[in-house]
Amino acid sequence: MKTPIQFVNTPRAPQPGGHYSQALIHGDTVYVSGILPLDPNVDLFSGGSIEDQTTRVLSSLDAILVASGSSMDRVLKMTLYVTDISHWGSVNRLCARAFGDHRPARTVVPVKELHHGCLIEIDAVASL
Repeated sequence: MKTPIQFVNTPRAPQPGGHYSQALIHGDTVYVSGILPLDPNVDLFSGGSIEDQTTRVLSSLDAILVASGSSMDRVLKMTLYVTDISHWGSVNRLCARAFGDHRPARTVVPVKELHHGCLIEIDAVASL
C-alpha cells in the first residue's frame, strides 16, 4: 500500500499563487514550498526591509509547520534564496532567533530576483 500524501493549507500563511501546495506531508516528513514575504491576510507583498521580510517568512514557515503537526525545532533542511548576499548577516541573526539552539541544515542561494520584488524566499523540509 502506498503512503498517502496529505496537502497542508493554513490561512496563517500566504496562499499559493500557482499550482502548488503550501506544504505536503508524506510519511513522517513535511515538505514546505517556497514562502515569499507576503501578508497572509491579503496575500500581497507590502515591501519592507530584509529584516521585515525575513521575519514575515519565518512566521509563515512556523504557521505552516504547526498546521502540519510539526514545529520549527523539527526543521531538517532549509533553502534560503536572497537577492543580495550582503543581507546575509541580518537573515542569519533572525534565523538564529527563530530557531534558538536548533540548527537545521541549510543552503543560501543568491538569486538575481524573486517574484513581486521580494528580497527573500525560504523553503524547508521538516519531520513530524
